[in-house]
Amino acid sequence: MAIESGQSLCTALREVAGPFDLLDDGYPKWHPAPHSFEGMVCLFIYRELTGESYRGLTRYPELADVFGLEKIPDESVLSRTWRNRFDDATRTFVTTAAHYVVKEIHDRDIHVPEARPKAEVVSSDRDPSAFQEDSDEDEPLEFTTEQVQRTTRLARDHGFDGFDSGRAANATYEDTQFFELQTFMGMVGCGTPQGASRFQYRHGLDSGPHGDTHLRAVKQFEPDALIEGFDAATDRLISVIESEASFRRPVTAAIDITTIPYYGDVEGMAMVSGTKDHESRAFKFATISIVGRNIPLILGIEPIRESSEWDKNPPNKIHRVVRRLVKRAQEHVPIETVLCDREFDSQRVLQTLSNLGVNYLIPKRINSTEREAIETMETDGEAVAVETASVHVEAGNHQLRFLYVPSTKGDGTAVFATNLRVGPDEAETVCRRYSRRWQIENEYKSIKNDFLAKTSSKDYRVRLFYFVFAVLLHNIWRLTDFLLKAGVSGEMDYAPVLTAGECVELVCSALIPPD
Repeated sequence: MAIESGQSLCTALREVAGPFDLLDDGYPKWHPAPHSFEGMVCLFIYRELTGESYRGLTRYPELADVFGLEKIPDESVLSRTWRNRFDDATRTFVTTAAHYVVKEIHDRDIHVPEARPKAEVVSSDRDPSAFQEDSDEDEPLEFTTEQVQRTTRLARDHGFDGFDSGRAANATYEDTQFFELQTFMGMVGCGTPQGASRFQYRHGLDSGPHGDTHLRAVKQFEPDALIEGFDAATDRLISVIESEASFRRPVTAAIDITTIPYYGDVEGMAMVSGTKDHESRAFKFATISIVGRNIPLILGIEPIRESSEWDKNPPNKIHRVVRRLVKRAQEHVPIETVLCDREFDSQRVLQTLSNLGVNYLIPKRINSTEREAIETMETDGEAVAVETASVHVEAGNHQLRFLYVPSTKGDGTAVFATNLRVGPDEAETVCRRYSRRWQIENEYKSIKNDFLAKTSSKDYRVRLFYFVFAVLLHNIWRLTDFLLKAGVSGEMDYAPVLTAGECVELVCSALIPPD
């Protein structure tokens, strides 16, 4: 591909004569895909040359004529093409060819405004001379700035492309600019008015929307559409890692509920609930997350709507929340086991999980029946016991076991319910799996302390957007960290090599063009 100074990439690509006959189209001839294979390869080369996101490509319909396509495919078609239609050889050809051209453009000082920065495609990890002959396996993982920036940008593109406010195409600000501001607000831990002012002070008056404009745009995201956008973003993020050998399947997942405090008047606030201390008020969100020795991504979010004295809500059906979360998560990854805390100890929840075809491990509330069993164990000198029981509800029935094991929190006995076939010899080992659930508590701390922007708004659309966006930033952080660690040999562990604050700052810098 030859390109001259001042020549556009479109003109150069229109004239390119690549080795397309040596590449295999992953779709058979009878496949109904309307877009030519050669045209799609050229379109993806253009994307790699410019660094455009999938959504960014859809804003340039004129590219269809350049690459011989009927129209520019939408984001889902582009994602499927890269994942399913292109094999490893085609993907390697696209990235290698595009990155070589980007390096040539910058090395020869050719004026091509559309070309992405060289730093995004070149780093010392690709230069054999940058590695020492002898390596110390005990050395901590270190990554170049270019590696981190490039990986963060990849994760950010896949995360944000799932959201669309539905605003007019000729709007003053693109959705991405609102995401910039929201990310900045989470990074500095402030509210919308202060965040918008500080953002404009740092990047210029025309760099982003005013605070009231930002809030109006946020309210364009209806709750259902926002959750669907998060699901689409999660699917894109999972697609990035599904080929990594260090990503273990099937996964263990944890479900829990977190609260975001609310201090205002509760009159008319249907989504505000009471808390365990019976004095505070809060918005509640349930999530399902991957836990264990795997990438700790949050796979689903479910707003909690409870019955309170200040509203007319029907009682919350927690088993329905569980069903929606697990079914949503199963669309992304196969789930082997679900961990929940005592708040989910109910027969309907247990039957729901059984009906969904997953194993479960849930601590039981200690009632009179459990106390009698524990007293019998003490009398008989037993430290571990397993009881067989069954669940019978309108949704079905199944057999389960109650595991009585020594408590890990001190003296006494803990009781767990599970549908696994477990005998006394395996009971303690199985129950130790429950310790993986602590990861979800760390996730909530990180979301609230590192990613959640402040707001006092009573509008639930604002509250939900802020929380969902904070969870998305958390997922981008963990995906970036996973991709960095997946690029080196060794055992994958939970501890991140990239801090949450570093990731948010990198996402901001990747979104905001340099001065």
